[in-house]
Amino acid sequence: MNLPTQATQPTMYFIGVTTGQSSIMKLFPLWAEVLGLDNAIIKGIDIELHAKQEVYREAVGFIKQDVLSLGALVTTHKIDLYEAAADMFDYFDPYATMFGELSSISKKAGKLEGFAKDPISSGLAMDAFVPADYWSEHSGDLFIMGAGGSAIAICSYLLNEKHGTNIPSQLFISDRSLSRLEEIERLVSKMRPELMARFIHLTPESITNDELLHKLKPHSLVINATGLGKDRPGSPLTDDALFPDKSVVWELNYRGELDFLKQARKQQGQQQLQVEDGWIYFIHGWTQVIAEVFHFEITPQQFSEIERISNSLK
Repeated sequence: MNLPTQATQPTMYFIGVTTGQSSIMKLFPLWAEVLGLDNAIIKGIDIELHAKQEVYREAVGFIKQDVLSLGALVTTHKIDLYEAAADMFDYFDPYATMFGELSSISKKAGKLEGFAKDPISSGLAMDAFVPADYWSEHSGDLFIMGAGGSAIAICSYLLNEKHGTNIPSQLFISDRSLSRLEEIERLVSKMRPELMARFIHLTPESITNDELLHKLKPHSLVINATGLGKDRPGSPLTDDALFPDKSVVWELNYRGELDFLKQARKQQGQQQLQVEDGWIYFIHGWTQVIAEVFHFEITPQQFSEIERISNSLK
């Protein structure tokens, strides 16, 4: 872990795996100008996947004690960091407590606060490309590969009771970790106990995901939430996988080799797919946390300018 030294100006951190490769390092100064964040900077804290608990506690402890270290966005480590350092926080929002993860660290009145912002940012992202009555009109399925924090956030949004019956007809979730599958099954059963068509699968090999993909109806939503193609090489599918007709395919990553995205784009015409990457999710995710760390609301005009600047540099 590359733990930073004492901050000499207002500093926000990015806790991830390969933070130096993220576009946020170039975008943050431009966004800060739009948002009026004078003299604020961003620094990365790189932590290896599933690090020891003391590593996460050291990172949280530094932010908590250092005066000008104002907070952080957490990616990849959302669940591990929560489990390692929950007792170091003075406040968690309901999503963080419910899902046992956090994506945002901030300070307020001398207290350290943790938030799970992904249910909000993933919802904003999906609203940008999934039609409002998509599920009730087409009765498609939802297939999420990866049962970590992003998968939990997506389920919490799509299965929210405010959507009534406008939800996927069947839910497929796969992962290589049995414990994470058991946890997401527990949460989904609490969110939508009436949704009986839940298929939670342990998938040690990509070919198992291929088989699950084959079971989906047309007009489904297929999501890569594994991190494969960004922090780790590969895809959760083999090159022989066939996407369901007229479906939406969402790669949560926006950088890296993006093998899953390439697989979908090869079939885009043949299968009449709508293919989306993680760019708008990235923008919503970061702006939600920045607003929390610096304690202000981003106006629609400011967000539009941030989106314009970001798209010009993509």
